[in-house]
Amino acid sequence: MVTREDILVLGLTAGVVGSLVGGLMFGIGMGLVVNGAHIGWLIALPGAPVSGGLGWLLARKLAKKLA
Repeated sequence: MVTREDILVLGLTAGVVGSLVGGLMFGIGMGLVVNGAHIGWLIALPGAPVSGGLGWLLARKLAKKLA
């Protein structure tokens, strides 16, 4: 059985991990773009979907407790 605590921890963990990973990817990518390396766009643009994907994986882990 999933408790309120599990849902709260999932939300906090997904938010923190997603912000860190997405922010780092975006920051490093934009740093490369500013310095003239256009390959940085390949790092900066997928930052948001990757951070959302991490939250989705964490939610799937929690959903397995229900089954």
